[in-house]
Parts: sequence; C-alpha cells; structure tokens
Amino acid sequence: MAGIALYQLCELLDELYPLSLAESWDEPGLIIGDVCGEVQSILYAVDPTPAVIDEAIDGGFDVLITHHPLYFRAVHQVSGYSHRGDMVRKLTQAGCALWVGHTNIDSAYRGTAHAFADQLQLQHMRPLVSAGRTDDAGHELGIGRVGELAQECSFQELVERVARILPRTTLGITAAGDPQAQVRTIATLPGSGDSCFDEVRDSGADVYITSDLRHHPALDTRLQAEYEAQLTRMGALPAKERDMHAELARPMLINTPHSAIERSAFTYVPDDVARLVEGRWGVRLRSVVSQIVTDPWNIRI
Repeated sequence: MAGIALYQLCELLDELYPLSLAESWDEPGLIIGDVCGEVQSILYAVDPTPAVIDEAIDGGFDVLITHHPLYFRAVHQVSGYSHRGDMVRKLTQAGCALWVGHTNIDSAYRGTAHAFADQLQLQHMRPLVSAGRTDDAGHELGIGRVGELAQECSFQELVERVARILPRTTLGITAAGDPQAQVRTIATLPGSGDSCFDEVRDSGADVYITSDLRHHPALDTRLQAEYEAQLTRMGALPAKERDMHAELARPMLINTPHSAIERSAFTYVPDDVARLVEGRWGVRLRSVVSQIVTDPWNIRI
C-alpha cells in the first residue's frame, strides 16, 4: 500500500493545528524523522514514554504523534545517559518519526479543550482565553473552553459525570465545592490550569475543570468565592460586582489527572487527519490511539 511523505503529513497537521497557535514557551512540530520518509501508519499517545516508544516500534508504525513534548527545555545532548536520549535512538534506528502537537492542538478547533467540552455536551462554546483569531471556517481559536450544560445539575452530579468520561487513574479526581449546588456554566482547560483563575472568574463559570491545581491558588480561589458569596447575600457588593457574582460561591473546582483529561486531544484528531489524508491523496492510514496509561502515580493510600 502506498503512503504519503512525512513532509506532506506535517503540512497537513500544520493546517489543522497551526504551529503558530502554540504558546511562546512551547515548541511543537516534527521532532524526529526523515521528511521524505513514507507514512502509512500513525500511533497516537499522550506522552512519549519508553513503553509508548516500544509500542510504536513493535507495531511497525511510521509516525508517533504525542500530545506532550519529548523535551520541554533546551537540549544539549541526546546521549544514552538519559531516558530521552535512548528514546531518540530507538525511534531513529527504527525509522519511526515523532511529531508533537501540544498547545497548538489545545487551542485548535476540535482540539483538546473543544473535544472535552463536547464530551460534556457543552453548548454555546467559546475559548476561555481567545487567541484573537479564527480558522478558515470562522471558528474562534484559543486556550480552554467555556460553555453551558443543556440542563443544570448538582455539582456532585457533574463531578461524577467527569469521572465517567475520563480514563480511570490511580490518583483519581478531586473537587472543591458544595455537592448540592446547582451548576450550569462550565469552564475547562485540559492540562495545568491554575494560571487562568482570573479568566475563569471573568467568564462567570460556576465550575472550573482542569488539572495540577496547587494548594495555595486553589485555596485562595475558593475562599474568595465563598467570601464574595457572603457579601452578595448581605447586599454589600457594589452593583456591578453583584451582577458578576451570584450567591453561588464560584468557581467550584474539579481537579483531574493531567494525562487523563488531555487524552481528549485524540477524540477527533486521528479521524480528522485520516479523513483529510484520504480525501487529498486517496491514502488510507492505519491509525491507532495507544491505551497505555502514562499517568505517573501508581499507589494511593
């Protein structure tokens, strides 16, 4: 079966998930690979771990596409003294390319946040942090999503819904808020999200779903929310503030395992890539999403 060239796949990926959408600190794109090499098969995974690398090589895949980068910082060596250097060696020797789609996929239409919001069945979606641009079809791009549930539900019900949607991990899900409170407006930012509390508050979201919440930012956010709710009940907030903050102490927080929620990136990506490749070049790719759990935590007491 004929395939396409790796450079053709990279160009298509940049159309779907423009590298220009990446955050300034991020360096997604082609990390390893012969741009003229042939591509017939792709393995998708959240993290480029040794087990995932072995799966890609043993499965005879031509390209491994991961959400998280192999390297987050500047690299000065890829020797066998580091596990990352060894993964570079294995992929290179096997002729398997590595392409990373990180914050560019997070911001894209049908990307990470969009896919997770769709799993929650949110309506009237918009980016939590707009990129200030749209794609060719007019979809607004940006980090995270804000939307509304079709019907309000209790916070406890929403937490349980999130737990059903996401792959199960040892660490599990934690949440902060009134279990019986009725919620409807949801903000989500798959991945590390405690840098966006201001944007979440401005969005008026009842609940914020993200990962890697640290103690102090999460505690401060909840205490401020509870204090403002108290002031609202007393009628002590200025009118404009009263409009922004209902008596509900919001945002309530749902803290998810990072790798679990970011697996949402591959809800649409494999099918969208395969469909465009077939439509453009008449080639049917073999596409597989790895089922290997890459969450680092394996003991909970």
